[in-house]
Amino acid sequence: MQIIQEPIEYQDPLLCIKIWKLINEGLQYPIEWIWHYHKEVEFLTVEQGTLDVHTPDKVYRLEAGDSCVIGSSQLHFGRKIGTEKLVYMVLHIDLHAYFNPAIQMYYRQFTEIDQPLDRLNYIMEENEAAKREIAAIMAEMHDEMQDKRSGFELATSTMVIKLLLTLFRNDDRRTLNQASAVDIPLLKEVISYINAHIGEKIELKQVCKLANMSYSYFSKYFKKMMGVSFTDYVNRRKIQNAVRLLLTQNMKVTEIAEAIGIENMAHFYELFKRYTGCKPKEYMAKLRAES
Repeated sequence: MQIIQEPIEYQDPLLCIKIWKLINEGLQYPIEWIWHYHKEVEFLTVEQGTLDVHTPDKVYRLEAGDSCVIGSSQLHFGRKIGTEKLVYMVLHIDLHAYFNPAIQMYYRQFTEIDQPLDRLNYIMEENEAAKREIAAIMAEMHDEMQDKRSGFELATSTMVIKLLLTLFRNDDRRTLNQASAVDIPLLKEVISYINAHIGEKIELKQVCKLANMSYSYFSKYFKKMMGVSFTDYVNRRKIQNAVRLLLTQNMKVTEIAEAIGIENMAHFYELFKRYTGCKPKEYMAKLRAES
């Protein structure tokens, strides 16, 4: 069995998505197809024809109007069925980019800490209203990314959240397990503290005192509730702030690193590339080129 890691080139580096429409008028694919995977979550919606989406555990047969979701790094491949023209949309999205502090509480549910997102496909199979809504969101998102009218970034970002909301509100089986109401106020207090001190060096010991927990217990608690370690979360927030400064302020890179509380420039460049895929100057050059 041949397996490849598919590289995904985003249509916009800030939106972290790629959505396009595929048309196949030929014969059905042979069964010996190439298994592939990618860190991005994948949504598929068929407009015409029949498509089989294979995962190691299941085959999803999609007809016109049907959709399915494939989790991050899940092995899969698509196979056209029959000779009828096949038209379908594929959305690749890095969901990590969409969890700002206001909706951070839902990070765990959609980053597959507890359950693979594939288990939500029952929604598209059983709920006709949800299925239609997901197909409509996909179509609108595709048009926004193709036309790139003024404000398409706002429109597309809103539709990503709407896509997640549709899944969340129609998850009758409670596959996505919410954090308990008791935990949410404490996490909000911790996250508010991080945001208020994002330009400083944030020590885990300081936050442990705020949460009134031991160092060891809080480290495990934070990762269990948020799906990422405390250090990874803080670094991600710092780089998000760095990107905002890079785009909106006339500041040198060294000044930006200082503004987010990172003194070591080698460490700043390493983190920036880890979370954006490129260095600051490359990031800006790519934005200018696409503009």
